[in-house]
Amino acid sequence: MRTFSAKSSGIERKWYIVDAKDRPLGRVAVTVANLLRGKGKPIFTPHVDTGDFVVVINAEKVRLTGKKEVQKKFTSFSLYVGGHKTETAGRRRDRRPELLIEHAVKGMIPHNRLGRALYTKLKVYRGEQHPHEAQQPIPVP
Repeated sequence: MRTFSAKSSGIERKWYIVDAKDRPLGRVAVTVANLLRGKGKPIFTPHVDTGDFVVVINAEKVRLTGKKEVQKKFTSFSLYVGGHKTETAGRRRDRRPELLIEHAVKGMIPHNRLGRALYTKLKVYRGEQHPHEAQQPIPVP
């Protein structure tokens, strides 16, 4: 018996749509990361991009449990003196709620060039509207 290894050229990609409304951030991120990697497919190969495109809607209505809205902090550094910036999850939700989901998913996919390729197939939008109706995305429960 020979081991099957998928080739990136012969993979059929589907489009999925995930509604983040009133769902915990981590649960949404796990679902999205698994779809991006293609872990539910029988042809899954760890070193090949076998995943699908994922559209996330209602990013501003995702739920944070406990006191994460005020206690969870996101930091960044511009490499300049005094370039440290800190922001709470609530402030980030007000400014750009798509970043909450994108940051959570980015931490759940590989941190190499495969992960960067997977990340380009993630599309996150703050409302119900998205420009991918022509692809006829399949809703994920």
